[in-house]
Parts: sequence; C-alpha cells; structure tokens
Amino acid sequence: MGKQYDVVIVGSGPNGLSAGIVLAAKGLQVLIIEGAETVGGGTRTSELTLPGYYHDVCSAVHPMGYLSPYFKTLPLEEFGLEWIIPKASAAHPLDNQEAVLLSKSISETAHNLGIDAEKYQKIVTPFVDQAEDLLSDSLKPLGIPSNPLLLMQFGLKALQPATFYSKHAFEGERAKALFAGCAAHSVLPFDKFFTTAIGLMFLVTGHVENWAIPKGGSQNIANALAAYFKSLGGELKPSTKITDYKQLPDAKKYMFDTDPIQLAHIAKDQLPPSYQARLNKYQFGPGVFKIDYALDAPIPWKDPRCLDASTVHVGGTFAEVAASEKDAWEGRECQRPFVMLSQQSQFDTSRAPEGKHTGWAYCHVPNGSNKDMTQAIESQIERFAPGFKDTILAKRTMTTQDFYQYNPNYLGGAITGGAADIFQLFTRPVARIDPYSTPNPDIYICSASSPPGGGVHGMCGYHAAQSVLKSLKIR
Repeated sequence: MGKQYDVVIVGSGPNGLSAGIVLAAKGLQVLIIEGAETVGGGTRTSELTLPGYYHDVCSAVHPMGYLSPYFKTLPLEEFGLEWIIPKASAAHPLDNQEAVLLSKSISETAHNLGIDAEKYQKIVTPFVDQAEDLLSDSLKPLGIPSNPLLLMQFGLKALQPATFYSKHAFEGERAKALFAGCAAHSVLPFDKFFTTAIGLMFLVTGHVENWAIPKGGSQNIANALAAYFKSLGGELKPSTKITDYKQLPDAKKYMFDTDPIQLAHIAKDQLPPSYQARLNKYQFGPGVFKIDYALDAPIPWKDPRCLDASTVHVGGTFAEVAASEKDAWEGRECQRPFVMLSQQSQFDTSRAPEGKHTGWAYCHVPNGSNKDMTQAIESQIERFAPGFKDTILAKRTMTTQDFYQYNPNYLGGAITGGAADIFQLFTRPVARIDPYSTPNPDIYICSASSPPGGGVHGMCGYHAAQSVLKSLKIR
C-alpha cells in the first residue's frame, strides 16, 4: 500500500505551488505532481533560440508577482528569487511623437500626457495611495472587502467598458493610448464590461513599483516556490502526467492546478455529469502567437526611452489597439496587431551573451488560430523601431497549438486561465458559493480558472488552500 497523503495537488504552476506551501506550512503531508520535467507551468525559462540566450517561455514581466499579497509573506529571496526593477514599467510608442512612459512617478507619467496630465493624476492617486487594500480586495473571491469604500470607488470605474471610460476620462490620444495598452492585458474587446478594471489596475501597479522581472528568468519564481515548499516537508513528483483519477495516490483531498476541461476529464467518474457539463462549457477566450528573439543589439526604437521599460506596448492609438483586441475575440487575425514586447536583457545581463540581447513578443489571435503572425508582429515593431529586423540573429515562434502542447491548461493558446468577461469574472470556473470546491467534497480546483484569475500571483492557490483547510477543520 502506498503512502497516504493529506493533500495531492496536480500541477506545479505558481498556484499549485502556492497551495502546497499553505498546506505544508500547517504540517500536512502534501504531494505536488507535475507532468513536465520541471516545475513552473507558465513560469519557465529556456534557451529557445541560441545557446546562452535565456527566454521566458510564457510569462515574462511580473507586476502582480512582485506585489502579490501572498508572495510578500514568503521568504522567497532566501530560496534564490531576486527581483530586478527597471527604470519604467511600460512604454507606448506612437507615430511621429514621443512615446508615452508609465513609471513609478505619477507626476512624471502625467507629464507625458499633455492635456490629460491633471485628470490622470486625480484618477490614479487615490488608488495608488491605498494600493495595498485595493490589491488585497481585488485578488480574492467575492466576499466582504477590507476597504469597502475604496473598492466601491474603484468598482464604479472598473465596471465600465474601456471604450466608454476612455472616451469620458481622457481628451488626448496619449492618455488614451497608455490606458489602451494596459486594458489590453484583459484579452477582451474594449466594449466588454470590466475591461476598465484591468487597465486601471495595471496603471496602479506601475505607480506602486515599476513592473518587476525575476533575475535569470521566470523559472526562478517557480524554483523559489518549489524550494520553499520542499523545505516545509512537501514532496514534488515531476515527469508524471495524470490523465485519470485512478493514477493518483491515496489522499484525503485533491487539488487541481488545471483548466476546467482537464478536471472534468481526469475526475469524470468522481464528479456528477451536470457539473462536468458546466466545466466543459467554460470559455477560454483568444489565444496568443509568440516570438522569441536572439538579438545582436538593443531594439533600435525611434524614441530610445523605450529601452527604459521592461514592457513595450506596440500598437499605436487607442482605436488601433481596440480593433486588434476585437478582431482576436471575433475570430479574425489582425493585420496590425497589438504586440506586447519585453526586453529583459536590457536589465538582466544574465539573459544573453555580453553585448547581445533577447526579445519576447506576442499578440492575441483567435483561439486555436494556426496562422503565422511573424510578419505582422515584425512590421509593427519596425514601425516604431526601424532596423529591428537587422538585429535578429535567430528566432523561435509559438502558435496556439504549440502553447497547448507545452501546457494543456492553455487550450487553443489561451494563457490566462480563461476569458475574464462579466460571465466568468466572478463565477469561474462555475457559479458556486465556494468557487474552489466541487460537488465532490474531496476535489478542489486551484488554477487560474478560479478566482481571482490569470497572473503570476499565487492567489488562486492561496485561497483554494484556505478552502481545503476549512474542510479539514484546520484553522
């Protein structure tokens, strides 16, 4: 007879690892099973192009990871995690004018915005001043907020579609473009409710601290979490793909850091058909097409200040970004896509050989799209950085299918745990009083398909683990 565990967790992404840490810290016997050879899920780093060039396979820049209310309580620095803070969070280049820069200084950012400088400061300052409460209340399931008035003030703006909010909040194109780049992280068309929430939240995080990157690559977030988990007595079992519940060792409780469809498949004999049907109806939203670059030199931006930002939002005006996101949602590949680009080697020399650089760029595409977007992405970068193509030494592309093969949580190339529209923002994966529970009292979900959703912050795993502790009657 095999070992009896208190909890077995399937999947070692940041949420699975966070859940494991919460439970192991309570003295429980916890096993995390991972299908791949290494832990990490969406936080892995690899030499994808040439030897010595270290690319983040999925997530690259981590404002929510650095500011995570849970990660802040963990001694991850003692386990090898080192954060690098760039000079600016995001740059948004525009045609025939200076780029807009989002940096920690509200006044410096506002100074970029011309006619909207004063309005912008009035909008973000109250939320930045109380960012700790705002993040804590936003990164948890529905319940009683710690600061109800603040959350109500934020919610009145956050509820609005980004197109409506931008039209009424700002006059000039510069502020609208900056907001559009941040709102596009929602992976939703801008006429959807709550797209303003994502835009405002990314602006606020950029003023709390410039968007951080982990030294050496995103893999080091996972490595630090895993090392801390093991220091608490937790066990890790990599290279073990779970496709059937019968493969799991004996345990009191099981947690799944997987998407809802995998959960429905693996636990098909343990969950009622009606609940499985609801899991199988889960909406994932657009996928992504990504390119990793080995570069001979820094990207030659027309505005060299773009090199100060860990992230560059490449897409032009608000209207252009909005059109790109709408196309992806409605099943079309945009010919001038909005591109999210990261240049980690500007701040972390360990990512590339001396004098060389890495580039990381992706755009949103229809779920399951098999179209090669290389030319469209590079044309957009060349638009604001003429001569970029001449710096390319090697590149590697990833289609939506490549992402799915890399991580089966990314169905159709959707990397954020599923669409966060009004129908799934608060009821992911299905509507339940305890969203982490299932009709089977021994089975829980803790992935980005549960509240509060996508991002490397570990909060889905943290809150799911609280639910498990409650069921085990452990305070």
